[in-house]
Amino acid sequence: MNLYGLVADIGGTNARLALCNLKDGALDQIKTYSAKQYAGLESIISDYLAEQKVIITYACIAIACPIKGDWVEMTNHQWAFSISELKQAFGLEKLEIINDFTAVSMAIPMLTEKHKVQLGGGKAVKDKPIAVYGAGTGLGVAHLIKAGKQWISLPGEGGHVDFAANSEEQDAILAVLRRKLGHVSVERILSGSGLVNLYQAIAILDQSQPEELEPEIVTQRALDESCQYCYRALTLFCEIMGRFGGNLALNMATFGGVYIAGGIVPRFFDFFKQSNFLYGFEDKGRFKTLVQQIPVYLITHPQPGLLGSGTYLRQQLSLID
Repeated sequence: MNLYGLVADIGGTNARLALCNLKDGALDQIKTYSAKQYAGLESIISDYLAEQKVIITYACIAIACPIKGDWVEMTNHQWAFSISELKQAFGLEKLEIINDFTAVSMAIPMLTEKHKVQLGGGKAVKDKPIAVYGAGTGLGVAHLIKAGKQWISLPGEGGHVDFAANSEEQDAILAVLRRKLGHVSVERILSGSGLVNLYQAIAILDQSQPEELEPEIVTQRALDESCQYCYRALTLFCEIMGRFGGNLALNMATFGGVYIAGGIVPRFFDFFKQSNFLYGFEDKGRFKTLVQQIPVYLITHPQPGLLGSGTYLRQQLSLID
């Protein structure tokens, strides 16, 4: 067996690749590529392997879309490919294609205490179900359960469930977004473009003309309090993140913990900690006391998708007890 396997974490904005030591799961030679600069996944893999000068026969690629068969089409990017053709193109003996949040979920049992920050709740109960979600280009969701000695990820498209408004203000925002978008999923709120949607809806409700802003500008104007609409948008974003996380906790009684991943929240973590996130997470009426017992964490590992891809590949190769 070769010492290394290829692992990748492919999102709508960036593609991250690394070599995974198949003996211990350590990551090496991590590279990040802009997805916009490449015509397809195959060209990125070709460039990466040409740089590394290693022979790879095993690979696991995590990608931000449902995996339903041989043909894979990304949700928030134009790439599409055949798994069997990709496997043949690189002469691979084994190629696993998994959802990006399947990978993130598989990373969780491998996290050390230094790679997570607890935001609330009690102590995690060993081997109990886990939920993970994260806002980035889209909104990813997965659950993780223990079966015997192995962890099994339950992937899905939970980011596309209906947005559940929870106040008169949110009802009004939902009405504005429904006129603009038709169906309003929670991803239309909890994502980079979702933050912009929130800002624009709040401005419209105040009878102001919203600007066409990038998510980073909305965030910056919220943090420096130079725009009341941006500030309110980020404030609501945090609370709705909490409410959605609390829903995931209730779905499977995730006493193993609820974990937040994704690229957005770490950009304003101090703001997030002081927001109504935890209030939203715990505000579950008759089940508030139960949800308050469930720990909630922010993942601080720099590459959970790559770590989880490696864990998944090693487990498929029976290299993890």
